[in-house]
Amino acid sequence: MGQNVYAIGNPFGLSATLTTGIISALNRQIEGLNRDRDLIEDVIQIDAAVNPGNSGGPLLDSRGRVIGVNSQILSPSGTSTGLGFAVPVNIVERVVPQLIDTGEYTAARLGVTSFSSRVNQNVSRSQGVTGVLINQVIPGFGAAEAGLQGTNPGASLLGDIITEVDGEAVQTYRDLRRVLDRYQSGDEVELAVSRNGEMQTVVATLR
Repeated sequence: MGQNVYAIGNPFGLSATLTTGIISALNRQIEGLNRDRDLIEDVIQIDAAVNPGNSGGPLLDSRGRVIGVNSQILSPSGTSTGLGFAVPVNIVERVVPQLIDTGEYTAARLGVTSFSSRVNQNVSRSQGVTGVLINQVIPGFGAAEAGLQGTNPGASLLGDIITEVDGEAVQTYRDLRRVLDRYQSGDEVELAVSRNGEMQTVVATLR
């Protein structure tokens, strides 16, 4: 944080406009077009002036390297208030090839749903395991093919609790989505899972 950055864009139709600022924060989360169903993680927060027309322009560091793509601002008026956000270049590099090939981007999916953070926390305390409790396993996805189990309320059976993805701990469903967003469809992930109090390792293919 504190690094000088430069935002280039066409605010209000004024082409090739450059504004300067600093990185105010890292690892922010912003909403995509589908709101809660389309969250973008690990976003860069900047105080450089970003206005309508800047979206899609590059964010450069002091050496002229592209480190992100300007995305949106937080402003009740719709004009710059010093709260701008840029999607990191590593996410752009993963998403753009699929956009070019197919015209759309589909995030890699494991094929599970979970519960609210409060339910996850309560179950974690009662089971002594911190992780993501599976609510439903969606047929046709990697989780089902790998044999992961969902919760069965009628039989009072808890589903599997995912504690790690490729060695990285996950505590909430948001954590799980953030980690999986680094992968592409067809990638395999190794999951550490607690089932009935016993730890297991499961390999699943993302779709």
